[in-house]
Amino acid sequence: MRKFRFLTLGMILLIISSLCSAKVIETTRLVGYGKAKYSETFRHFDYVNPDAPKYGKVTYALVGTFDNFNRYASRGVAAAATGELYDSLMYSPNDEIDTYYPLIAEVIRYSDDYMWLEVDINPNARFQDGVPITAHDVSFSFQKFMAEGVPQYRVYYKDVKSVKALNDKTVRIEMKTPNRDKLFSLAENTKVLPEHFWKDKKFNEPLIVPPVGSGPYKVMSYKMGQSVTYELLNDYWAKDLPVNVGRHNFKQVQYDYYRDDTVMLEAFKAGEYDLRQEGNAKLWANSYNGINFDKGYIIKEDIPHQKPAAANGFVFNTRTSLFHNPKVREALSYALDFEWMNKTLFFDQYARTRSYFQNTEFEAKGLPSQEEKNILTPFKDKIPRRVFSEEFAPPVSDGSGHIRPQLRRAFQLLKEAGWEVRNMVMTNVKTGRPFVFELLAYSPVTERIAIPLQRNLKRLGITMKIRMVDTTQYIKRLRDRDFDMVSSRYSANAYPSPDLMIIWNSHYLDSTYNIAGVTDPVVDYLTQRIVKNQQNSDRLLYLGRALDRVLQWNFYMIPQWYLSEYRVAVWDKFERPEIMPKYDLGLDTWWISKTKASRLPPRRQ
Repeated sequence: MRKFRFLTLGMILLIISSLCSAKVIETTRLVGYGKAKYSETFRHFDYVNPDAPKYGKVTYALVGTFDNFNRYASRGVAAAATGELYDSLMYSPNDEIDTYYPLIAEVIRYSDDYMWLEVDINPNARFQDGVPITAHDVSFSFQKFMAEGVPQYRVYYKDVKSVKALNDKTVRIEMKTPNRDKLFSLAENTKVLPEHFWKDKKFNEPLIVPPVGSGPYKVMSYKMGQSVTYELLNDYWAKDLPVNVGRHNFKQVQYDYYRDDTVMLEAFKAGEYDLRQEGNAKLWANSYNGINFDKGYIIKEDIPHQKPAAANGFVFNTRTSLFHNPKVREALSYALDFEWMNKTLFFDQYARTRSYFQNTEFEAKGLPSQEEKNILTPFKDKIPRRVFSEEFAPPVSDGSGHIRPQLRRAFQLLKEAGWEVRNMVMTNVKTGRPFVFELLAYSPVTERIAIPLQRNLKRLGITMKIRMVDTTQYIKRLRDRDFDMVSSRYSANAYPSPDLMIIWNSHYLDSTYNIAGVTDPVVDYLTQRIVKNQQNSDRLLYLGRALDRVLQWNFYMIPQWYLSEYRVAVWDKFERPEIMPKYDLGLDTWWISKTKASRLPPRRQ
């Protein structure tokens, strides 16, 4: 009788355990936001030409230099496209937001409580030297990034309990606490490193020889600091996977480096490289001319797009005592006369940046909705009052170049912040310190757009020094947070993704992604709630707009401008698919036409 009762109790416990255990979901797609566009049996993306020929060579150009081939080193400057030497487990197309399809991964299984996830590796997966890619390489890659990668990687994935190979073809990720986004992120974005190449090398150190990769291109030749050429692998194992069909159509891709952009533009016009995206409105209006344009060898084109716009601006280092006060930061924003600059310098090509979610539904416009108020009201004493009562808008002038009303407002704000003019110099009332700071830059273009701001600040009695350095010094000083202000950008956000933690949350202050050095409890709260509400699209909408309002009214940067077009000039040898991807120019889907190339001068064929 006792035995019977014992067995019955055991059976009951087993039944309860099975009822309470998480369900296992098996899939070939991981969706972070919205719904997947492509079915599990799709053959290729809509924006590619599946019959595009693999042919020819394309040459691009960059300003600067490089000294190694390790994109993930904590010092030095890596060669262009070195991060693309490694394929990731999955791939996200350029016409979707945060949806991933199989690349090195073949099948995904995970528990619906998001405590674990397993990845089956495609049995055909190979590194560039022919060695099979295994689950052990995936586990090794994670450990390498955690031990020797950038600090923000370790902080972001601190809740991962383990990444272990169960066998050669299956790797298992386990979490300390449930976290869907970090679990999915590892499965989606992990770049797979060859353990046999990296096991005896330091991942955080520069690499002076090309590594063994897992992607479609390998380093073919290079001149350190000057040029690097990649070659498409004929035996690339993943070339026929749906995510790759119609992509990677150039047999060779070369990147040439130049001292400055002026030299680089003239080199393009002379036929030294093939394609140029122009970021300078004045150059686009006045400098794209000459005999090769007249002969039709070079085509100039404005290609409209609807993708989210990056938030460009003169970014303050709020960790400095000079820019710690929001009133000071706001005051300086009145010295940027966008309307005059747009008319005089930019040929009316730009619109003013005002949001960190520009060109998306998450952009904060008008007054906050009731849902946004519900989110923000508990922090009413910790955020600017105007968040609730005003729509944020950068200062507007009449475009004449006379901004006395704006400067008067700037003087008022500076006075409230403890500054006054003494002998034509803006001076701190308590310390007697003059208002002098440095804009750190590496590009002559930055210097050109900063001079009008510098001139208007001088009218306030403020001295802005423009410090030009090379790219190596710039990156080091950015990493060390050794700057007062930089002209930079916050990447475009199609939706409030968990990546906002790395950009804004104070736990990532040591990361160079948090350029402004923000440490704000409300920003921390909102970014954390965004991570926890990825599956609630309505809630995410209001959280995103609430975050946008808080960032706007804290004046972490002087907003610059954006363009809703690609300004592209090419030597006329390219073809591209009829459909352009929604969120990208789609260069990896272009191909070279032998017929067009034959009409060009020999050096550009």
